[in-house]
Amino acid sequence: MIIYGIPNCNTVKKARTWLAEQGFNPLFHDFKKQGITVEKLDEWCSTFGWEKVLNKKGTTWKKLSPEQQGNVVDQNSAIEVLLNHTSAIKRPVVELNGKAILIGFDEAAYETILK
Repeated sequence: MIIYGIPNCNTVKKARTWLAEQGFNPLFHDFKKQGITVEKLDEWCSTFGWEKVLNKKGTTWKKLSPEQQGNVVDQNSAIEVLLNHTSAIKRPVVELNGKAILIGFDEAAYETILK
């Protein structure tokens, strides 16, 4: 299991705590420090939809200019923004056996999928 995120994100902290309490010991990939690939973002967008991968509720998105925000019209344009502003990726993303299975943190979803 791999959990992707940034360590100071409260949602990532909640997910990591929940996973640890359930006995999971996932690898942690800090995409602020370790980066993220186009291929990985493309995979996540195909799995969850680019509209969900791009966190429009977060500070990073809100700090983008109206022009930058307006240019995001499809998966390719969303990925371009996410590569340049990794904090705009909805967090965390959990992969199990190389496949993305969860995005964000919803305890009920984690219970259903991981138990």
